[in-house]
Parts: sequence; structure tokens; C-alpha cells
Amino acid sequence: MGSLDCMVGNRGRRLHPLLSLDRPRRHEASDEPGSRIRPPLILTHFLLAATGLVIWIIYVVNDSSALAWIALVILGIVALLGWTMFAIWYQRRQAGAQVAAPANPGVPAEQHFPVPIVALHGLAAITTVVLVFLAAVGVGD
Repeated sequence: MGSLDCMVGNRGRRLHPLLSLDRPRRHEASDEPGSRIRPPLILTHFLLAATGLVIWIIYVVNDSSALAWIALVILGIVALLGWTMFAIWYQRRQAGAQVAAPANPGVPAEQHFPVPIVALHGLAAITTVVLVFLAAVGVGD
């Protein structure tokens, strides 16, 4: 009975190769590490930023300097993740500018982000980190 299952399974693989889990994958340039922004990186960036925001709101309500420093450390990690994503985005953007292929289906979605939006997001992030740092060290108290 096991050999029958094996034969049916093999025939099934031949009939529909898209369902095969052990078929050889086509490796593209986008499969290399660091060549595209992966969902876990985006999700971690977002969740840590949201956590930092919540801690910052609690700091504003309670005025605890420890919370300001915790928020700053979290924002520092968020900034590192953001710089990592920016570096990947910028490298792909530069490589895409050299290859003039407007309708390339292998282009990751993040390459369609408008440059002004990316620049404004980065500027807002830098401003936020600087302001949180100034509040943590007590400037203006």
C-alpha cells in the first residue's frame, strides 16, 4: 500500500509541479539576504515604534525620567532597523536605476515607494529621536 501511495504521489508531482514541495526553486537576485525588505523586519520596526510611542505617552503622563530613557533606547533600535531598511531600499533603487526595466515583475513592492515619502519619514524619525533625547537629558526643565 505504501508503494501505491508513493507512485500516486510521484505521478501527482509530475502532473502538477506547482504543488510539489520538494521541487527546485528558481533563485532570483531578490532571494539573496539583504536584497529586499522582509516582512519580519517591517513588522519588528512597526511594533517597536508603536511600543516606544506607548511608553512615551506614559512618560508624558507620569513624568518619569526612566520611561524617557527606555523610550529612547527603543527608538534607537527602531532607528537601526529603519536605517537597515533604508539601506536595502537605496541599494535596490540604485541598482534599478542602472537597469531601465519599467515593467519588471521581480521588482519588490518597496521600490515603488515615492522618494519624498521615504525622505519625510526619515526626517520625522530623526526629529523624533533628537526630541526624545533632549527630553530624556532634561533640556527645558
